[in-house]
Amino acid sequence: MRLDVITIFPEYLEPLNVSLVGKARARGQLDVRVHDLRAWTHDRHHTVDDTPYGGGPGMVMKPEPWGEALDAVLAEGPPEPVVVVPTPSGRAFTQELAEELSGRSWLIFTPARYEGIDRRVIDDYATRLDVRELSIGDYVLAGGEAPVLVMVEAIARLLPGVLGNADSHRDDSFAPGPMAGLLEGPVFTKPPEWRGRPVPEVLISGHHGKIARWRRDEALRRTSLNRPDLIESCDPAAFDKADRATLAELGWQPGPDGRFGRRSADVEE
Repeated sequence: MRLDVITIFPEYLEPLNVSLVGKARARGQLDVRVHDLRAWTHDRHHTVDDTPYGGGPGMVMKPEPWGEALDAVLAEGPPEPVVVVPTPSGRAFTQELAEELSGRSWLIFTPARYEGIDRRVIDDYATRLDVRELSIGDYVLAGGEAPVLVMVEAIARLLPGVLGNADSHRDDSFAPGPMAGLLEGPVFTKPPEWRGRPVPEVLISGHHGKIARWRRDEALRRTSLNRPDLIESCDPAAFDKADRATLAELGWQPGPDGRFGRRSADVEE
């Protein structure tokens, strides 16, 4: 997979040289290229921003350097890239999207600063390319470089051979399949007791069926506690009889449409 990042702070992307992403680059599984947007400016101050039309605070990134930079990068790569625009006003970046993007051969990231990129840039390239405006959460950062790091790591770890164990991501929170819409439960390792706190007995029982059920129940408990909205939005067909029993213990019940909601008494408490 090839990844290009166009930014005014190339040094911000240095973490792409370490950990799993760095190792994947060293093995040739990822071809990461970071470009300085200021290389496509033509004034002595390397200006990339200007005041917004219509007034208001802040500055807006100019379309000319972005257009030249994107044209130059597009001219040297494979066909059919996905252009990813990190922005708090974009569609939510999810595990499902990470899975989809991990199947593409070329991603171009355009992290902005200030108030964002002149809208004409996104609209122009969207007429001929797959442009995705994506948000990593309901908050605003100083720039789009941190979201790029988040998205690249989420995507890269799904590529074949990047993780040491190919099955590692199948039980992750939000992973497609049984874990879709759920948070992963707690995990434990040796020693069997630490500071008077033992590992749950079921995990050292050797009974794989009971262990699987315990993990599923703990995932439901954690999701119920931390992200009840996920259970409310889950497809009821995803829950088997045992899941429904656990949800009932946690104060959930199916509504007229089959979807689960909290019992009023439990909500009031």
